[in-house]
Amino acid sequence: MATTLKINGKKISVDAAEGTPLLWVLRDHLKMTGTKFGCGVGQCGACTVHLDGNPVRSCQLPHDRLGEVAITTIEGNEGKAATAIREAWIAADVPQCGYCQSGQIMSATALIAQNASPSDEDIDAAMNGNLCRCATYLSIRRGIKDAAKSLA
Repeated sequence: MATTLKINGKKISVDAAEGTPLLWVLRDHLKMTGTKFGCGVGQCGACTVHLDGNPVRSCQLPHDRLGEVAITTIEGNEGKAATAIREAWIAADVPQCGYCQSGQIMSATALIAQNASPSDEDIDAAMNGNLCRCATYLSIRRGIKDAAKSLA
């Protein structure tokens, strides 16, 4: 079934079975492997993408029900907030294994794009459900705070 999706600012036609999760359309059909598979049930956050700027789990989203919504993946994550997060991630040496980082970065970018001065509670709420097997949560929090300060 051919579906047209708006991904990273471009309209892309995809021929995938009805109900195929967006995650697998991105990875298998479009070869956009930055979005990771973690758990498949929307609990770990590795597959986080933005729909109209809001972080969502792509493993649970049927691609054919998205309509005209703007989908942003880690490959297309751009703008001041995204740049600030990437720079802060590098400066704070956030990733260890890096597997969860696409999802972490997508959630963190959405947070500081909507909240220029997040508290610890704001960060905890926004990052809830983004699991890190290496437990770099304190570095992630520091990276988010540093990124937000750089935008001030």
